[in-house]
Amino acid sequence: MGFSLLARERPLKRSSPKRSSRPLAQTLALCGAALCSLSLCSLSLTGAAQQRPLLTEDVELVETGRIRLQAGADFFQSQRFGLSGLRGDLYRPVVLGVHLGLNSNVGFSIEGSLRDYLSIRERGASAIPLAVAPGAASASGASDFTLWTKIKLRKETRRGPSFGARIGVQLPNSDQSRGIGTNATNVFAMALVGKRFAGERVSVFGNLGVGILTSTVEPGAQQDVLTYGLAAICRVTERVDLLGEVAGRYNPRIPAPGLESQAQARLGARFRAAGFQWDLAGAAGLTRFSPRSGLTLGVTYEFKGFEPVK
Repeated sequence: MGFSLLARERPLKRSSPKRSSRPLAQTLALCGAALCSLSLCSLSLTGAAQQRPLLTEDVELVETGRIRLQAGADFFQSQRFGLSGLRGDLYRPVVLGVHLGLNSNVGFSIEGSLRDYLSIRERGASAIPLAVAPGAASASGASDFTLWTKIKLRKETRRGPSFGARIGVQLPNSDQSRGIGTNATNVFAMALVGKRFAGERVSVFGNLGVGILTSTVEPGAQQDVLTYGLAAICRVTERVDLLGEVAGRYNPRIPAPGLESQAQARLGARFRAAGFQWDLAGAAGLTRFSPRSGLTLGVTYEFKGFEPVK
C-alpha cells in the first residue's frame, strides 16, 4: 500500500462550483464531522492515488486530453518488512504519479517511487537470502511501479452517487534481496463510489476490491487480499482543502512473508498557490506491518497535454 492543481488558465475542478447558500460555519462543521468519523473508523479497521496525499481513489477522472503530474516524498517510522525481517524508518524521496484523461469515461495512471531508503533499527528472521551486510545500518533499492486504468461507469446525480472501476498491475521492479520490495507481479481490481455534499464542498468516496498477490516463497502460488479505502475531502476555501482517510488491505489467510495485512489512517490538507497544488498529511499505521507513523508531502500540476482521438 500506501501528495491537485491546474495551470493558471484552468483551475482544477470537476465542474464549476456552485455557490452554496449554506453558511461557512455549517460547512466547516460538516467537514469536521466527516473527518472525525474517518478517525473513529480507523480505530476499528485493522497504493498512490490520483487525489494526493490520499491512498483512496476518487471516481472522478482527469479532464479529457489533460495530464496531471504529481511528485512527492514519504517518510514512515518503524516500518516492518515481513519478507526480509527488517524494521526501520523508510524514506521515499521521489514518489511520482502521471495521470492521463483519455476520454470522459477512461483514465490511465502510472505511480511509484524511484528508490526507497531504509534506516535499519531491527533485524528479524528473513525468509530469503539478503544482499544486505550483517552490520549494515541502512538498505536501499528500487521500488515497484503500478499501471492503472480507471473507468467511470455512472455520473453522480442529485440523489445517487457516482460509480467506477479501477484495474492495476504492479510490476516487479524491486530487488527483494535488498530487504525492501518483493519483486513480484500483483494484480488489483476495485469498485469505486463517490458522492458530494454541502453544495459540493464535501466529497466522500470509497474503494472496495481484491488484490491477487504473487506468493513470495512458494513458486506458482498466490494469495488474494481484500483492499479497501474510505476518504473525505472538504473544501474550506477556494484555495484550501482538508482531507482524511482510512485505507489498506486485509489478508484472511495465514500470510506469506511480505503479504501481511496493512492499513493506514491519514489526515492532512491541500493548498492551491502559484499554479500548483501543494499537499501535506500525517499517517498512522493500524496493523503490525504498517508504519507506526509517517509524513507525506507533495505537489501537483496539471496541463493540456494532447488532443484526444475521436
